[in-house]
Order: sequence, then structure tokens, then C-alpha cells
Amino acid sequence: MKIFKHIYLALATVAIAGFTSCKQNTNQEITVVDLTESLAYLASDSLQGRLPGSPGGILAGEYIAEEFKTYGVKPGGEQGYFQNFEVVTKTEATAEDNLLKVGDIIAEINKDYIPFSYSENSTLNADVVFAGYGFDIDLDSLKWNDYKGVDVKDKWVLILRNDPEIRNPNSKFIPYSGEKSKVLTAKEKGAKGILLVAGTKVSRKDKLVDLVIDQTESNLGIPAFNVSRDFANKILAKSGKTIKELESGLVKKMQANSFDINVKLEGTSKVVFQKTNTRNVIGIIEGSDPKLKKEYVVIGAHFDHLGWGGPTTSSREPELHEIHYGADDNGSGVSGILEMTEKLANAKLRRSVIIIAFGAEEIGTIGSKYFTMHPTIEKESIVAMVNLDMVGRLKDTKEVTVSGVGTSKEGEELLNKVLDEKERDLVLGVEYNGFGPSDHANFYVEDVPVFFFNTGAHEDYHTPRDVIEKINFDGLKRVTEYAYDFSLNLINSDTKLTFQEAGPKGRAKNTRSGKVKLGIMPNFGKSEEDGLRVDGVTKGSAAERGGVQKKDVIVGIAGKEVHNIYEYMARMTKVRPGQTINVDVMRNGEKKVLIIQLDQD
Repeated sequence: MKIFKHIYLALATVAIAGFTSCKQNTNQEITVVDLTESLAYLASDSLQGRLPGSPGGILAGEYIAEEFKTYGVKPGGEQGYFQNFEVVTKTEATAEDNLLKVGDIIAEINKDYIPFSYSENSTLNADVVFAGYGFDIDLDSLKWNDYKGVDVKDKWVLILRNDPEIRNPNSKFIPYSGEKSKVLTAKEKGAKGILLVAGTKVSRKDKLVDLVIDQTESNLGIPAFNVSRDFANKILAKSGKTIKELESGLVKKMQANSFDINVKLEGTSKVVFQKTNTRNVIGIIEGSDPKLKKEYVVIGAHFDHLGWGGPTTSSREPELHEIHYGADDNGSGVSGILEMTEKLANAKLRRSVIIIAFGAEEIGTIGSKYFTMHPTIEKESIVAMVNLDMVGRLKDTKEVTVSGVGTSKEGEELLNKVLDEKERDLVLGVEYNGFGPSDHANFYVEDVPVFFFNTGAHEDYHTPRDVIEKINFDGLKRVTEYAYDFSLNLINSDTKLTFQEAGPKGRAKNTRSGKVKLGIMPNFGKSEEDGLRVDGVTKGSAAERGGVQKKDVIVGIAGKEVHNIYEYMARMTKVRPGQTINVDVMRNGEKKVLIIQLDQD
């Protein structure tokens, strides 16, 4: 298999070289023909959706590198044009390595049970206690303790998923209904394992949760399983009760009903994170000004997409096993930066330019995060970042949205100036926030002014229907020209932009779609530290008022330890709007205790 793969990649590389050498590169202007040519390849069947680490994803990166080489752009990676890094591509739990057994009954994986991705890899043979919804709530307005009167120390707990007011979008139970929060509560009560089951009011079909891909590779310290109602009822058999009856009673009486089931359960959890190598593709064009050439403008677009889709990706139609072509997302952006690169390579530039095609954006902006954590140039030399993501569907309104405009004092005025200079048939829409669901956000948290060009979402987003036939190439050309002229202005300006913070505004409400927020941008990737690193602090937030700083590592909230992002999220479900809490952080090797008052509803 490995030999076949190497032969396949070798032949494909030759094919790319031939494809590139046949291109007409004499025209240094941005043209519909060139945009169409590159996008036709990037969104073709042969690249199969450009999943990170897949043969198609590798070919896409090789193609971009060959284009850089053709344009005379210097390699800017750690290995030629490439900057390699690892990503988790599959989270796997096999029948050979996992077990749930009660008496003589051995459960079947993926039918009767499945471990959660945050389950600890360990074995436990112990008694089982039914602990209702797994709540421990003590508020003036809400009191519910499923652990009162039962001993769960060193035992399994069987707990209902969600809460007794599942249809109420404003339920007071919401902050306590998350699975990770329940796991952490059980662990704090002394339980050594947890079984979560959906009642009939939560899931009539009793579908097990999917084993999600988890880039953090973190666990919550005890084995944690999602079990079916059928298997849960087998655990409960000696008690004469069923999950449906227990759920109905809890909802009707609205009070705890926990008990020792008097049965032993043997369980083993082993979740394996399968990884693959993927890459950023990086090229550099050096400036000519003796002083300014030491400064860099980053121009970027992510080149990965969702491959064949499926439930482990962010496909909006996960039941389909079809190529997700990603013509707009983000073949359009890559085609745009390739055209910009060719033109910049033949222009007179004062500052230097680093062009980056980012990998693994779709699974958490991992490529851009990796670059900002392991830059191939001095990070402090980056003066601005221009990001193109989904720029191929310009609508009849002719509106191109640029986000991150508030991250520099001069940004909005400059965007309008460049727009008006050539009387473009475009309408500028601005968003000021520096955070956002694309690669520019990782530069914003490093205090770099950012500009995110896009033409908006559409019904084909993250489906197999995002195809080249639906690209507005004339619109793509106009947006790319606008981004080029704007970038050229940044590159050749006498002065650099003045960075300023522009975080999200507004306060979170206690609804099904939100929770109390501290006001930080956490590091969602795998952490090298014990705790949660803060990548950004929202201006005007509770965190900023309380003294949290970027690069702090949160190790405790409200007197409870925080070892990873899961524990951070679980701790935050236990705090209330308006509450004053202590947040323990490590800063430059020293532990600090911050007193923070959370925002009111």
C-alpha cells in the first residue's frame, strides 16, 4: 500500500509539473482565464475535496508550490515551500480495545455503547449507581443534587443526558446540562467512570453520539461512555426499573431519585487519535526598500476542504459520501492569492510579502495557528495580514465584506480610498471584529492588523454542491483586484498601520445557544502546557476588567483546577452571571490569582 501511494504521488507530481509548465504565465494581470484555470484544478475530481493529509490535499499543496516556483517566488517554509505539521484525522475506538460487560452480557461497540473522545484510556470494574441527571446545583432559584444520599466513590455512575426541561430554550438547567460538565462533576464526587444515556425525551431513536475528531487530544480523567437505552436497561434489570420510567419520574417530580443498582460493570476505554502530516505552503517576495523590506505583509488563503464529507467533518449534509469540491471554500481564495502572487512578483515592492496557503483551516484554523506559533520569519516583522476566504460568489448587490477593519486605526479609510480610486463596481461592507472563523483570527491575537475578504455564505456551503460551475468568475476577478490594490498600498505605504483591539461586543445570554462567558479567545489546539492558554482577551470583557492577559495560562476557576479546554468549559458552566470568581493563571512562570466579576445577563 505504501509503495502504491509513493508511486501515485510521484506520478501526480510529474503531472502537476507538466500542468504548470503548460500554463500561460506571460500575462501578469489578474484575468478570468487564469483564475478559471487554477480553480478548475483545485476543485477537480482528482483532488477529491483536498482533505488535510489525503493524496488530494498533498497534490493541492504541490500544485501551489509549483505555481510559486513558476512565478519566481522564493521558498519561505522550513522545507522548501513547505511547513509541515500534524493533525488528527480520525478518532477511533475498536471492539478489540474497548469493553463494557455486565454479568454475562457483553455490549457491542457502536450499537450498545461508544466511548467519548475525551474518555480516559483505562479499565474499571466496579458497582454502578444511577445518579439522575448528574446535577449538583445549589442556587437560591434552583436546587437539585443527584449525589445526595448515594455513595459514588470509586464506582460507575449512570446518568441521563441533557436536562428535564429539554424543550425550554431558557431553562435554568442549561449551564449544567453539558456532557463534559457532568463528567467533571461525577469525577469530583469520586466516581471513577461514567455512563451517559439519552432518555426518550432527548432522543426517540436512541442514536449514539459520533466519536468526533478531537485536535486537543485531551481527556477528563475517567472513562466516559455513551450507552444505549437498551444496554442501560440491562444494567438496571435487577432494580426492576427502566430508563424511560426513571426519566418520566424525574421530569414529573422535578427532584432527584438516585440509587445503588447493586450490579458490577466491567469497562475498558481506549480511544486512539490517528494523525497525519499536512502542511502550509509558503512563498516570499523580498521588498526593495533598504529599511522597509524587513517588514512583511502576509497574504493568505486556506487550501484544504472536507474531502468526501461524512459525520466526522463539518459537512452540512454529513450523511452524504460525496466529494465536497470546495470551489468557493476555498478554491476561490487560493486562486485569488495565486493571481496576486504572480502580479506582485513582477511589481516594485518596498516591503516584503509572505504568501501562505494554509492547511487544516476547516478543522480549526490549525495551519495558521501553527504558523503564528512557529513563524518562519520574525513574528514582530509582520505589519498586516490579508486573508481571502470564500470570495467566488459575488452577489447581484456587488457587496464584498471585509472583516477585521477595526484592528487598525487607518483600515476603514484606506479600504474606501482604494475602492474609490478606480471607481470599482463593488460595494464595501465592513465588519470591525478581529476574531472570526478563518485564518486571520490567529494573526489578530498576535496584535497584527487583519483584513478578511469574503463574498458571503450560501446554501452550497460545506456541501458537495460548492462546485466551479457556480463561481462568479467576473466577480472573483474584481474582488481579487481590489484585494491586490489594497495589499499593494499596505506594502508600499510610508507608514505601517496602527494596531488596535477589536473584539466581539455584547454579552452572552443564558440560552440553549450560549452560556456565561469570561471574554477570552482560548487556544483550541493541543496544548503544551497544563492548563488553558489565553490567545486573546476581548476588549471590555470581564476577563479584561479582571486583569487576564494574552498568553496567560488559566489553571483554575472558582477554586477548581483547570488542566485543559474541556475542564475550562465545564468550569464555566458552573458559574453564574454577575458572580465574582477567582481565576488562577500562570504568567511568566508565576501563579497569579485574579478576582473577576462576570457580566450580568
